Amino acid sequence: MPFETLLLEKKEGVAVLTLNRPERMNALNPKMAEELVQALQEVNQDDEARVLVVTGAGKAFCTGADVGGMSAEERKPKGAEEIRRGFRSIQGIILGLHRLEKPTIAMINGAAVGGGFDLACSCDLRTGSEHSRFMVAFTRIGLFPGWGGTWLYARIIGVPKAAEMLFTGDFLEAKDAERYGLLNKLVPAADLEKETMSLASRIANGPPIAIRLAKMQLYKGLEMDLETALQVAAACETITLTSEDHKEGVAAFREKRPPQYKGK
Repeated sequence: MPFETLLLEKKEGVAVLTLNRPERMNALNPKMAEELVQALQEVNQDDEARVLVVTGAGKAFCTGADVGGMSAEERKPKGAEEIRRGFRSIQGIILGLHRLEKPTIAMINGAAVGGGFDLACSCDLRTGSEHSRFMVAFTRIGLFPGWGGTWLYARIIGVPKAAEMLFTGDFLEAKDAERYGLLNKLVPAADLEKETMSLASRIANGPPIAIRLAKMQLYKGLEMDLETALQVAAACETITLTSEDHKEGVAAFREKRPPQYKGK
């Protein structure tokens, strides 16, 4: 379906979702938030889309909520309960990305600050260039990071660095982002799209069932003890051992050819 604030393109197993408000540095307004939830649902239900790449149009990835672009109606004072309910769409985006069955890659073409930083951290992998930079913008205006950052940052860059960013509101530049594991790949800006799509294509050509189960257990395993994780792993491998994809993988290995996985 067509969107007003997003572009969604699909090609050869890869869906590319572009935040398309470059004039506002891809800041989220209510319309974009609504459309992001819809787009994530569409990708999740599309069996031909095996990987999702999220990026921003123009010079920024995403600068969080579009506070400066709020209408007079949106700027009216609200009660605490109305404000709390207003976070539901944001929660739908963050959870929608984090729980998406398919692997997700944030292609960070510029600044990812505030909610945009959280959006990037909701993806499984992140690629960036020398233009990528990250900041907890909430801190600079006296706010708590209400888009999930306190949960996400510590799991990706570790508690000490997460604490530093949360307490100071300082920028994390691209080289340090790679050093702390926030960026899986740091490449020149001219190569960012090519390298990201190469990574996405390699994943899209892999066995969908095995990859989806691996993603599920990667995160669910953080909540389990080892014995439980081993029991779930046995169940997951039983599924893949009885799949057509496994038969194809073995046949391709024996015949010395690339496998053609169908997700069956």
